[in-house]
Amino acid sequence: MSPVTVSRALAQLAAEGLVVTRPGAGAFRAQPRASSAATGDTSWQEVSLSADGAAELVPRSVDASGVLVSLAAPPPGVIEFNGGYLHPGLQPERAMAAALSRAGRRPGAWGRPPMEGLPELREWFARQIGGPVTAAGVLITSGGQSALTTALRALAPPGAPVLVESPTYPGMLAIARAAGLRPVPVPVDADGVRPALLADAFRATGARVLVCQPLFQNPTGAVLAPERRGEVLRIARDAGAFVVEDDFVRRLVHEDAGPLPRPLAADDPDGVVVHVCSLTKATSPSFRVSALVAHGPVLERLRAIQVVDTFFVPRPLQEATLELVGSPAWPRHLRAVSAALRSRRDAMTAALRLHLPELALPHIPSGGYHLWLRLPDGTAESALTAAALRAGVAVTPGRPYFSAEPPAGHLRLSFAAVAGTEEIAEGVRRLRTACDEARGQRG
Repeated sequence: MSPVTVSRALAQLAAEGLVVTRPGAGAFRAQPRASSAATGDTSWQEVSLSADGAAELVPRSVDASGVLVSLAAPPPGVIEFNGGYLHPGLQPERAMAAALSRAGRRPGAWGRPPMEGLPELREWFARQIGGPVTAAGVLITSGGQSALTTALRALAPPGAPVLVESPTYPGMLAIARAAGLRPVPVPVDADGVRPALLADAFRATGARVLVCQPLFQNPTGAVLAPERRGEVLRIARDAGAFVVEDDFVRRLVHEDAGPLPRPLAADDPDGVVVHVCSLTKATSPSFRVSALVAHGPVLERLRAIQVVDTFFVPRPLQEATLELVGSPAWPRHLRAVSAALRSRRDAMTAALRLHLPELALPHIPSGGYHLWLRLPDGTAESALTAAALRAGVAVTPGRPYFSAEPPAGHLRLSFAAVAGTEEIAEGVRRLRTACDEARGQRG
């Protein structure tokens, strides 16, 4: 065995409490652990955790099932059409490792960073967003999910309505419900959220927050049309409301996309938009660095909640981010991912049209990492997803993406988490088998 293997084995044994290591002496068997204490009675917690609902308009609940569908790794041999991150073969592992190594050697790299984040990193994010955004309005946060949590807690009190796109990202719905908020759906079409329905929803509910994804919306892949961008901001401003812009996959644009629209925050001098953007989707699930951007008095409230919740993002990770985005490897990586995602999207689209023409694909996105499919009427999502897993392919059901009753059954299929186009073709063939099984059960 190599010294590295021995070192890792000893570290694992030490973590399990089986050995202790003594520098200069070696590794020794640990003393046997004392028998564990008797299991206590935790049944009282069921009463305590549910008691707060009696005093609230909307009882708080934490349901992570919609998020776990995309986070949980499928069993070995199962093709991952449910993943929410790049396959390891698409991640810039060498560039990230080099950046982290260089960052760790910087003077002061392991000290306490500024609470708002490193000034150079805040400036980089501000330049990326553009318009009136400056470094002073940028807070560095630990991933987009954390930034969305901070934003919703800052902008809406428990029991308040919050307008959401329908369908939308299940993780955001989970955040809202865990905070005691009431998600109110506003339908989207191929051009993004529908302004007339948005105005109606603001009037009917009195909501003061809209959460939207104007670029390659999750799950539909829609891009907010140019003529709707200003209208959405005007409607929100007239309602005295904030727009939380989740710009989550701007760096996962496909090779054939053409110029991208600017973030809404870049066209907002009045502080209507609270902007969230992250580097995680374009790098690795563990590279959790993002920005939370605002303008005006709300920035201080966001900053206060961020400090109370997490203090700050670890400085070595912030330093490594600066190293990564400032290196020649970063634009090379983005170009490589752009080409790979286009190839994978085209491969999945072609395979679906060949093997599963009954699944409607209303929109083919030019960015992001997934396709949104409508199932034939009468198809049960739960039966199909279970059959797919038995056939060896994991898919994401559409129900968790809706805050109210969905108009039809849907599936979301990711093409970024698989090894390549051959695996995509095989996954679609397995899904064909699952659809046949589900249809036989229905008959």
